[in-house]
Amino acid sequence: MTTSRRSFLTKAAVAAAVAVPVLGPPAHAAGFDPRPGADGVGDPLYPTLGNGGYQVVHYDLTFDFTPVTYDFTAAVTLNARATQDLSSFNLDTDGHTIDAVTVNGRPAQVALSVGKSGQELTVTPGAPLHKGAPFTATVTYHGNGKAPRASLSGWKFGTDGGFASAVQSSRADTFMPCNDTPSDKSTWTFHITAPEGYVAAANGELTGKDKRADGSAVWHFALRERMPTELLGIAVVKGTYLYGTSHTGLPLRHVVPQGQEDTYGPIVARTPDHLAWLEAKFGKYPFSVYGLHIYDGYTDALENATLTLMGTNWFKPNADGDPTYENTMVHELTHQWFGDSVAPNDWQQAWLNEGPAVYYAALYSEERGWSLMADKMKATYAKLDAVRASDGPPGLPKGLGGTNIYDGGALVLYALQLHVGQRKFDRIMGLWPRRFRDRTVTSEDFIGHAVAVTGDRSLDAFLRDWLFGATNPPMPGHPDWTVVA
Repeated sequence: MTTSRRSFLTKAAVAAAVAVPVLGPPAHAAGFDPRPGADGVGDPLYPTLGNGGYQVVHYDLTFDFTPVTYDFTAAVTLNARATQDLSSFNLDTDGHTIDAVTVNGRPAQVALSVGKSGQELTVTPGAPLHKGAPFTATVTYHGNGKAPRASLSGWKFGTDGGFASAVQSSRADTFMPCNDTPSDKSTWTFHITAPEGYVAAANGELTGKDKRADGSAVWHFALRERMPTELLGIAVVKGTYLYGTSHTGLPLRHVVPQGQEDTYGPIVARTPDHLAWLEAKFGKYPFSVYGLHIYDGYTDALENATLTLMGTNWFKPNADGDPTYENTMVHELTHQWFGDSVAPNDWQQAWLNEGPAVYYAALYSEERGWSLMADKMKATYAKLDAVRASDGPPGLPKGLGGTNIYDGGALVLYALQLHVGQRKFDRIMGLWPRRFRDRTVTSEDFIGHAVAVTGDRSLDAFLRDWLFGATNPPMPGHPDWTVVA
């Protein structure tokens, strides 16, 4: 990148497009004892993810990307609050060349070291920070999307020479220095440069686009609801924006491959019906915009907040000609309530994301006559004891991505529905994303919520057996269900 572009990035990072919430004055405790913030938040599955000593309020990311070469220059400004007296603090980063760091506008000392899940950037401000004090930290940096990383990468590359981000659970740091933990939610603004012939995409609403003399444009986005870093969804691709509204007037914007609008237009047009089906169960959609990004550089499906990322490989009817790919669309949309708005406090709580998404996708499929919920749950029940032994029970997984979290989490909800009845179950699930909207949660929160909604204290033991037990409890109403030895 040219020097002039780096100058532009530095200036853009200082001026966010959306007003950052005003932070109050620091709460000065008796005495002042500045110490380094922890280099991790103690996540049970990823102890070095995230950092202690501060909480981020807002991220402002400026990202200038060149397709095909994959070079980029960038700047990120964190508006944060110290949660202890700080002599230094860490940011998670991986694969970047750090150009400069300032804290409250003053140059800071930095040190880069290898961590267990990436790299640690230790920042020492010119003056220590008081507990409760608001502060800003700006990091200017550059790199290449295909450069080596200390750990896995969140970059996904398509045939167009562009990229999309798929960073769950711990790869946001391959795009920017950040506090990479689901327990730290913040608002966001983005300023992403895309050359002529490409479009930029990001979480939240498109607030403006500034054209530049070379034919490129800076696309500005704002996410006014709080989001953890693991839901980061930025992209520069050869794509087309398709627009619409839900049945209740929610703005919809989708990004589909350029030249394939006729193929994917009818698919994304199913979104209003999916939203209506889920809003009838959980209440109003919790963000201000939604859409799908369909991209050939990705082969999975991921619930990036407000902009679900799906590979082009998903959209094939089944052998009977049924559009069963809609089950996956519903799965990822369910996550906007369960996992995005209501986020896990740490990664051992991941069943709270995946269990509902699997359950309601299966229910959607059953209502359309494509499959039977009971058949899926019976098959899961049969194999879950072995999974509990190898990977941990649904509420205490040893890692992410396993059957215990996904189908096992759905099985817990299925057992709960059979035990309490449909009406009480619908109240438990419907009130959960309303009561805990914009918060981070644990299994203990869900257990307490179920007891409070129903008034049934026996649900405490019932859910603990299903979530944390070494073996499956008996399935209510199905004493004949057995496990595979």
